[in-house]
Amino acid sequence: MAASVGPRAQRKNNTNYTLHFRMINEQQVEDICIDFFYKPHTITLLTVTVLSLMYFAFTRDDEHSDNNLRVGLLVVVSFFLVISVLAFPNGPFTRPHPAIWRMVFGLSVLYFLFLVFLIFLNWEQVKTLMYWLDPNLRYATREADIMEYAVNCTVITWERILSHFDIFAFGHFAGWAMKALLIRSYGLCWTISITWELTELFFMHLLPNFAECWWDQVILDILLCNGGGIWLGMNVCHFLEMRTYRWASIKEIHTTTGKIKRAVLQFTPASWTYVRWFDPKSSFQRLAGIYLFMILWQLTELNTFFLKHIFVFQASHPLSWCRILLIGVITAPTVRQYYAYLTDTQCKRVGTQCWVFGAIAFLEALVCVKFGHDLFSKTQIRYVLLWLICLALITLLCLYGMAWYEQKKMKSISLQSQDCDDSRVVDSHGFSPDGVAGQKESLRSLQSAKQRRTSGRNRFVNGNGGKKQ
Repeated sequence: MAASVGPRAQRKNNTNYTLHFRMINEQQVEDICIDFFYKPHTITLLTVTVLSLMYFAFTRDDEHSDNNLRVGLLVVVSFFLVISVLAFPNGPFTRPHPAIWRMVFGLSVLYFLFLVFLIFLNWEQVKTLMYWLDPNLRYATREADIMEYAVNCTVITWERILSHFDIFAFGHFAGWAMKALLIRSYGLCWTISITWELTELFFMHLLPNFAECWWDQVILDILLCNGGGIWLGMNVCHFLEMRTYRWASIKEIHTTTGKIKRAVLQFTPASWTYVRWFDPKSSFQRLAGIYLFMILWQLTELNTFFLKHIFVFQASHPLSWCRILLIGVITAPTVRQYYAYLTDTQCKRVGTQCWVFGAIAFLEALVCVKFGHDLFSKTQIRYVLLWLICLALITLLCLYGMAWYEQKKMKSISLQSQDCDDSRVVDSHGFSPDGVAGQKESLRSLQSAKQRRTSGRNRFVNGNGGKKQ
C-alpha cells in the first residue's frame, strides 16, 4: 500500500508542476470583454489564407526572378506567423492580445533558424545573400572607417557636447529606460551599465567605435543616458506597482469616451508584478542564475556591435535597427519567464521563449566568431582575460552587495511588521519568491502598509469598476 502511495504522489506533483508551468508561461485571458477577438476562427482563417495565396499567385507579374524570390520569402514569413498564431503558446503576457506574443515567438524561431542556416554558409555566400537583400550594401562602409573616435579629449566645449545629443543618444536613453522596465532592479541595472562600459574599454582594440573620451563615457553615457534611462524606467515601475488594477468590460461602459479609453488601455499592462530578484535566503543556484543572466546580457550587447562591424553595415541600416527591435521585443517575455524560473520553486524549467532567446544569443556569437576570423585574429588575449576577471569580480561584488542590502531590508521589515495588521497580498501572476514563511509574511505586511498609505490617491479604475483580470 505504501509503495503505491509514493508513485501516486509523484505523479500528482508532476501534474502540479506542469499546470504551474503553463500558468506562468502560457497565460490565459480571464473575463474576456469581447468574445469575438478571443474565440478560434480556424476555418475562417484557413479560407482567407488560401484565397489570399491564390490571388497573389495568379495576379502578380512573375517575370523578374529576384522579385519572385523576395515576394515568396515574405509570403513564407507571413504564413509562418499565421501558423504561429494557431500553434504557439501565448507566453507570459496577455496584452494587447496573446496573438501578438505568439507572433513574436514565431519571429524569434524564424531568426533562430536563419542563424542556423547562416552558420553553414561560407563568406562568399553570405556576401551574395546580403547583396541580394540590399544591393547598396556593396558600397557600405563602417563608421570606424570614416570617423575618428576619442580625438582631442582635452578640448571640451558646449558645441562639442551638444553634438553628441543626436538620435543615437536618444535611443541610448530610451533603451535603458526599457531595460529598467524589464529588469526592475536598480542594482542589476547599474551593474550591467558599469560592466558594459568596462566591456567597451577592453574590446576597444577590436571595435574602434568603443573608444570614447572620459567625459563622453562617464558623464554622457553612464550618468545621463544610462542613469537617466534607469531612473525614468524605475519610476514608471514604482508608479505601476502602486496601481490598483480593476478592469471593466467594454460592454459595461455606456459612454463613447469610456469605450475609447478602454480600447486604448488595452495596450497597457493588465497587472504589474512585484519583482524581487534577491532573497535573504537565496540559494547558490539562484545567485548563479542571476550571474548567468547578467553575462548573457553582456553577450547580447556585444553581438550588436560585432555583427554590424563584421558584416559591414551601419547602425542606421534596417538590418541593424530591425534586429535591435526584434531582440528588444523578445527580451520582454524572456526576462519574465527567466525571473519565474529563478524565483518560483514550482517552476522547474525555463519557458520556451527564454530557451529560444538563449540559443539566439549563442548562435549570434558563433556567427561572429566564424565570419570574423580576421578580426578576432587581432585579439589581445590579456585584454580578454582581464575583461573576464573584472566582469566576474565586479558582478559577484555587486551581487553580494545587493543580497546584503536585501537581508538588511528584511530585518527592518520584520521589525515594522510587528505593528502592521496581517493581510494577504498576492503577486499579480499568483506566485511569490522562494523563502521562509516569515519572510513572505513580512514582505506582504510591508506591501499592505504601502497600499494603505496610497489607497486614497493611487486608484487605477477603468470604467465603473467591473471585472478583474
